[in-house]
Amino acid sequence: MAEDRTLDTLKKEYKIIQNKYNLPSFDELNRDFAIEKAVEIQTDYLIREIRKLVADRIYNYMRLMEVMMNPQNAPLYIFSLIKTMNEDDKKKLSDIYKKFSDNEIALIKMDIHFDEEKEAEFIKNSYKIWESMKDDILSLVENAEKKIGKEKSSKTNKGYFG
Repeated sequence: MAEDRTLDTLKKEYKIIQNKYNLPSFDELNRDFAIEKAVEIQTDYLIREIRKLVADRIYNYMRLMEVMMNPQNAPLYIFSLIKTMNEDDKKKLSDIYKKFSDNEIALIKMDIHFDEEKEAEFIKNSYKIWESMKDDILSLVENAEKKIGKEKSSKTNKGYFG
């Protein structure tokens, strides 16, 4: 168990499992999944903790997409985003959600029985999915941002709300 783990020791420990399972570099995973947070976790199973951090990030985006696809009780800004989406955006959102949800099912199976090799495989697959989807997610948000900005600039101030 890593007691008083530092970022340098975390990187060294990760390097061992990276080489063993041909995982993405520490910097690649850290940039997108903040795996440096594992420095705070006392564990004998570093790969499982890294997998959890990777899964948490994807899970958060998956939940956002669920709210966008089924906006009951959604925050108001979600309705603004949804209103700006065209059919292509909705298809893209659905495709991303499908890949993320398939990944979530794999995660459930993994949580039942620890297997270091399967943990590594999950990290690699999740990284590939994230890399292939993050530009699509960003484009959805940027498109919505542009459309919302155009709406705001086309409205005139005719009074106050209330």
